[in-house]
Amino acid sequence: MIPPNSSLLKYDNPVLVSRNTEKKTPKSRALKVSPQQAPGSGPVPGPPKGGRLSPIDSKQQQTDEILNSILPPREWNESGQLWVQQVSSTPATRLDVVNLQEELDKRLQQRQARETGICPVRRELYSQCFDELIRQVTINCAERGLLLLRVRDEIRMTIAAYQTLYESSVAFGMRKALQAEQGKSDMEKKNADLENEKRELERTVNELKAKCESIEKREAERRQLEEKKHSEEIQFLKRTNQQLKTQLEGIIAPKK
Repeated sequence: MIPPNSSLLKYDNPVLVSRNTEKKTPKSRALKVSPQQAPGSGPVPGPPKGGRLSPIDSKQQQTDEILNSILPPREWNESGQLWVQQVSSTPATRLDVVNLQEELDKRLQQRQARETGICPVRRELYSQCFDELIRQVTINCAERGLLLLRVRDEIRMTIAAYQTLYESSVAFGMRKALQAEQGKSDMEKKNADLENEKRELERTVNELKAKCESIEKREAERRQLEEKKHSEEIQFLKRTNQQLKTQLEGIIAPKK
């Protein structure tokens, strides 16, 4: 028989159950055991004859039912055979509590659990330790055990809610990071386009400046030529006028 993984929660010896056994319920610890019972396990007591239980047996049966409902038995298959192991209903002593604490510290060290932060190993071991404390308390006081069960379920529900929130925030962060990366690519492309447009505009401005300078230079040369031509015409007209005056004076002078 290959037993399941060890746990801080205390269990009874495993019991071999035949496959044609009726469906088990948490309200019954009486199991149909095959002749090949696990070594070291004692006989499973049947119900007392007479059909009625004594007050002590009735209380024990009620405690067993509560234990099975709080901490269900674990099952595993081996070579086509079904093995069942239920939590122990033996009351715990002070020494058991001390041993539980020492075993918890030992396993935390063996499995190299982190002392701070999120650690699945540490959470698993403390969860097993809490279940064992619930088992010990339930045997002495069922109502206290049920209250601790509510506390445990509330803690697990809160942790599950935080885990869901964490996963949701991680997914949201990833989406935002992808969007930012995509937006960064778009902005880089837009920036490159604007840089190209800027270079084209600068080239156009330089061409227009060169063209303007060429036009100004050509117009300046043309203006100089026109001014020179105009000056020459004025000088020609002045000489012609002077010649005409001289001729006119030569004609008028003999008549006098």
